[in-house]
Amino acid sequence: MELTTRQVLMVAPRMSQEAVAEFVRVFNVWNDRFGITTPLRMAHFLATVWHESAGLTRTVENLNYSAQGLRRTFPKYFPTAALANQYARKPQAIANRVYANRMGNGNEASGDGWRYRGRGLIQLTGRSNYQAYQNSAFCNGDLMGHPEWLSQYPGALKSAMWFWWKNGCNELADRDDATAVCRRVNGGLNGLDERKIYLGKFKTMLDIK
Repeated sequence: MELTTRQVLMVAPRMSQEAVAEFVRVFNVWNDRFGITTPLRMAHFLATVWHESAGLTRTVENLNYSAQGLRRTFPKYFPTAALANQYARKPQAIANRVYANRMGNGNEASGDGWRYRGRGLIQLTGRSNYQAYQNSAFCNGDLMGHPEWLSQYPGALKSAMWFWWKNGCNELADRDDATAVCRRVNGGLNGLDERKIYLGKFKTMLDIK
């Protein structure tokens, strides 16, 4: 089953036709390989990608937090106002702190947190996740040396499709379980209401009753 530019513009009429066309082109090359082959799977995938990427407008994680935002979002890493003020509005320093010593990253000084921050339409984050994608049969070239590839097409979309497939999201979509899909992708229920709104729109687009 193929997606068309016209279908996507029904849901997102204000988007650039060129941007949508590129998304559709890459999707149609890879959707069979990643099993996104039924209307229901497609609707859930598109709803997830739309939420995660702010409607295809974001392919790199935004870490430009205020001090208040740091304490609210990362209280474990910024337990005091003084520390939060030290890092506020310094995205590179923030990434290196909050992603240090986990997800395969080195310590804060290694720079891995910033180097392997979230990228792609379903944001891959951390050295180990980048390495897993590079080690798959679907990544061409030296991603570890060029992590910025995940912020560009085709990598931004293909990596999202790989993540979806690898993490069993097709099977959750078959159950039409938006909550389970959200947990699998996000680790929680962040943005569930918006995901459901998008899901409804894509189901209408694909004529799912």
